[in-house]
Amino acid sequence: MTTFPRYVRWLAVLLCAAILGACTTLIGPRQIEIPQAKLQQNLDRKFPLHQRVLGVLELELRHPQLAIQAENDRVALTLEVQVTPLLARQAWQGSMVLSGRLKVDTARNLVYLSDAHVDRFAMQGMDEGRQNQLASVANLLSESSLRDVPLQTFRAEELRYGGVQFALTGISTRPGALLVKLQPAQ
Repeated sequence: MTTFPRYVRWLAVLLCAAILGACTTLIGPRQIEIPQAKLQQNLDRKFPLHQRVLGVLELELRHPQLAIQAENDRVALTLEVQVTPLLARQAWQGSMVLSGRLKVDTARNLVYLSDAHVDRFAMQGMDEGRQNQLASVANLLSESSLRDVPLQTFRAEELRYGGVQFALTGISTRPGALLVKLQPAQ
């Protein structure tokens, strides 16, 4: 039986370690597809939203319906709206549609709606002038309100593959799904 000198054994161990280390660098960019149904479930859990507007109106947003606009890389949300003036007993019901681009927040591992704007705003029993005023306020509030409502949040372990931690780098749309792009974390 032949024995190898000590330096040959150490060399073999170092060579194996180098090969394993090289394998982790071979893991490159990845993509995760998130179906629209999963995104809708995430949104359903986060609504209704309540917000006080200018200290005089109570705004409730509920029953979000997500639509992915793959042709222009945007998403749209159709929401039921209830507006209640704090000093009056009357409440108005209606709906609004807002759309925006998707962005990733790498620090919080989430996908959110950005550059949101109101595409349609309609309230039952409210005159057109008041609807236009309220639509302007809704447009201003939509960006800040919905930024706190992520469409998808990833846990750190969901971004780990083959022992390598990944980070969100981008997002795109396709019919019926979002495509999240990942890179190995530095």
